[in-house]
Amino acid sequence: MTEEVKAILENIRPALQADGGDVELVEVTDDGIVKVRLVGACGHCPMSTMTLKMGIERTIKEKVPGIKEVVSV
Repeated sequence: MTEEVKAILENIRPALQADGGDVELVEVTDDGIVKVRLVGACGHCPMSTMTLKMGIERTIKEKVPGIKEVVSV
């Protein structure tokens, strides 16, 4: 599951980098929680919650069965 999540984040990364941000994978737990760290401009952007939930989480949940949530740490 971790490798699948890493691959998806690699596909998402260019869009975040275009806005001066990035995402780092911290952990994928056994119970389906993906922990990420938003960095750069994404770390302080007021839209980061929307990016996390509507962009990153939605994409990962669509493509990786068993993922329940993506959270920022």
